[in-house]
Amino acid sequence: MEAAAPKIAGKSIRVRFAPSPTGPIHVGSVRTALFSWLFARKYGGTFVLRIEDTDKVRSEKRYDDELLQGLSWLGLDWDEGPEPIGAGGQLPLGGERGEFGPYRQSERTEIYKKYLRQLLESGDAYYCYCSKEDIEAQRQMMLAQGLPPKYGGHCRNLAAPPEGKKPEVIRFKIPEIKIEFKDLVRGKVMFDAALFGDIIIAKDLDSPLYNFAVVVDDALMQISHVIRAEDHLSNTPKQILMQRALGFAEPVYAHIPLILNADRSKMSKRFADLALLNYRERGYVPDAMVNFLALLGWHPKGDKEVLSREELIAEFDIDRVQQSGAVFNEEKLDWLNREHIKAMPVAEVAKLAAPFFAKHGITVLDEVMLKRVIAVQIARAKTLDDLAAASAFFFAVPEYEPKLLIWKDSSTLREVAEVLAHVRGVLEKMSADDFDHETLAGSLPVIVGERARGVVLWPLRVSLSGQANSPDPIEIMAVLGRNESLKRIDAAIKKAEA
Repeated sequence: MEAAAPKIAGKSIRVRFAPSPTGPIHVGSVRTALFSWLFARKYGGTFVLRIEDTDKVRSEKRYDDELLQGLSWLGLDWDEGPEPIGAGGQLPLGGERGEFGPYRQSERTEIYKKYLRQLLESGDAYYCYCSKEDIEAQRQMMLAQGLPPKYGGHCRNLAAPPEGKKPEVIRFKIPEIKIEFKDLVRGKVMFDAALFGDIIIAKDLDSPLYNFAVVVDDALMQISHVIRAEDHLSNTPKQILMQRALGFAEPVYAHIPLILNADRSKMSKRFADLALLNYRERGYVPDAMVNFLALLGWHPKGDKEVLSREELIAEFDIDRVQQSGAVFNEEKLDWLNREHIKAMPVAEVAKLAAPFFAKHGITVLDEVMLKRVIAVQIARAKTLDDLAAASAFFFAVPEYEPKLLIWKDSSTLREVAEVLAHVRGVLEKMSADDFDHETLAGSLPVIVGERARGVVLWPLRVSLSGQANSPDPIEIMAVLGRNESLKRIDAAIKKAEA
């Protein structure tokens, strides 16, 4: 059952995620998308995806594609767009992205032009003819006087354009007033607009800039709540002033804390290792990533931390978002990923892990065996990539040194060969049907005999896995079966005798 939706002037919840495709989608940006998505889903609202690609130089299609892939991988589906994508619409990697394509600012130039003209005609905006050199000279003069640098308003009240000059930009007139608004995370916030100076809102009628385009889009898309990172806080009073000048309703704002490094320094958005799809390639599962990102700056009422997305939706409350920065702890992500993998059905893990087995050059011919391998390894796996890498020995024994067969220097290779020959004699008498975990475990006293357990089970495990660290030999043999187990023990005996 959906929670009662907060209303603003009779409007239902409508939130948006508005990234710029100027670099790989970063986990910090995705956390913003997630909070907006959870807020919309909690109250039965609408989640809008808008690509802010007004930066024609830095925006690239590959980043646009990665953004859509990332959201689709996490299951953060959006609810509307300018037009249906069609029955065959797919992402570059085949991910579903819902019924509609996202809004793109690059396709809305005529809309922005209309409202730029409105501001110019009303006198709330004007053409500025100051060159970069002029602006720098004004800046240096203010600094020399101990004043905060801002545009001095040279072109604000020109009666006519300067002779021989063309407009450089379009500026918005900032009134010298104090702007106050209530932020859902930070409470009452106040800015002195006199410190801003008249801000640039477009290079020309065909080239709007962020602060202007976002105001028009939020109004026309009827966005009720703007949930975004706190580094946008200083943009809010400027956008509110433009909303008032254009006669637009003001949305409610919630500025969420930044994500910090372990040393509490600000996390760079350009750090490649923190690109969302990098975590997909490393074998993290979507539900764990969603769970982890939700806990960065927000916490549920109880102590439970491993949460499904359904539980996150039910628990999410913007009032529980903290003001202080959220530290990105990859160890916690690893723990959550392990917990989510352990909770998944083996068949689902097998499906998700298949590409990682292929990545490690592991050819899986028997799907039943793959599921048995995963059932044994699932509790140990930190990521799907770790799972595949650690399971390679089930499909082919790696090369290993004979001395690895010796348990803590307690015997010679000749004695190892004798021990393995004894073990082989016991196992050979068992049928293929007896090679299940329960029967093999019941045969341990006979397998071990009168020797110390380590002297027997260590070389047996190494002969089966070729590794110093692996599951216990009973688990391995139950997966490999009778013939493959005996084959590997024979090979180990020859290695020890040689």
